[in-house]
Amino acid sequence: MKNKMLAFGIGGTLLAALCCFTPLLPIVLTALGLTGLLGVLYNDAVLLPILAGFLILTWYAIWQRRKQ
Repeated sequence: MKNKMLAFGIGGTLLAALCCFTPLLPIVLTALGLTGLLGVLYNDAVLLPILAGFLILTWYAIWQRRKQ
């Protein structure tokens, strides 16, 4: 369970960081035909809390692993 949580946290952190700091999200949404969501999703008020949440999840998984 803890390995899955760590993998999910790291994967989510990497994906959120890529979407925050590169134009990956607009390219993917355009390719999928969902450009109407760009105004809502490609916003720092949405992406930065998601990134923070995944960072906290990653930290918690590492902390649980070291605790054992």
